Amino acid sequence: MAITTSKWDAAKFLDTEEDIVAYLDAVMEEGDLSFLCKALGDVARSRGMTEIAKKTGMSRESLYKALSEKGNPSLSTVAAVLEAMGLRLSVAPREQTHAA
Repeated sequence: MAITTSKWDAAKFLDTEEDIVAYLDAVMEEGDLSFLCKALGDVARSRGMTEIAKKTGMSRESLYKALSEKGNPSLSTVAAVLEAMGLRLSVAPREQTHAA
C-alpha cells in the first residue's frame, strides 16, 4: 500500500497568538533573515493574506513575494505586516554562552 504525503504547512498550525509569538521568536533565534521572511508569510497566511494585504495597503501578490523564502521586504513592509497582525518587533540582548 502506497503512503501518501503532503507538504507540511506551518500556517495550518498557527492557531493562537501564543503559537504565533512562539513560532516567530524561535525563527528569530535562528538569525536567518530568509527564514524570517518565510515565517512572516506563514503567519500572514494563517491570519488571511487578503485581510493582511487590505490592512497594509499592499497587494496580495506583493505580500506573497516579499514574504517568501526568497523575498527581501523592506523594514517598513515588515513593520506594516506586524502592525496588521497586531504584533510588534522588539529587541533583547542575546544570551551569552561561555565556553568551558
